[in-house]
Amino acid sequence: MMTAENDLSAIMDSHSISPVMKGHFDRCIDFHTYPAPGLLIGVFMVDYALELLGATPGEKLYAVAETYKCAPDPLQVILNCTSGNHRLRIIPIGKFAITLNRPSTEAHTDGFRVFVDADKIGRYPVLAAWFRNEPTFKKQSMEQQLLDEIFTAKRDILSAEKVRVEVTPKQKWQSAKCPICGETVPGDMLEDGVCRGCGSMTYYQAVEAVD
Repeated sequence: MMTAENDLSAIMDSHSISPVMKGHFDRCIDFHTYPAPGLLIGVFMVDYALELLGATPGEKLYAVAETYKCAPDPLQVILNCTSGNHRLRIIPIGKFAITLNRPSTEAHTDGFRVFVDADKIGRYPVLAAWFRNEPTFKKQSMEQQLLDEIFTAKRDILSAEKVRVEVTPKQKWQSAKCPICGETVPGDMLEDGVCRGCGSMTYYQAVEAVD
């Protein structure tokens, strides 16, 4: 029986995807849990940005993703840039774009920004319809064609630019105790004297204490 994984592997083989890139795709799909089109495009974006920067996976790099959707995951899997290690920033502009740069002790450093080009993607009608969220795109009947166009296009839908990125030095901070919940937070994250969890960013209601 032909599985979705076999179908995708066959598509990659038919488009001469290298073993290294196939490894990136496999790991990213495992992490993301399914082969989302944005994830697949994101793998090509990371590979392109690495080439422009003259870097390789394993180097200490810093990344920005301009959307929460799909693009952050290849940065985490391929480059080990995560929010937790402070090497990934997600700035929710809503653009499908990433930026890579090396560490720097200066106030600014050069990097490369790679993005899906709105004009270039028009060369691939199904991919363009999906990307633009057009009603003409029907997932059930067009998914295989979409995947085929992604691997046909590879980097052909991408553009890049050299950019200067502001470097944010590690800040020293002091702790503060929220007078409402009694929990400790960095002092500079208080709003009107209370933590954001008790203020502007509250997202839950306590039901009962467990321990």
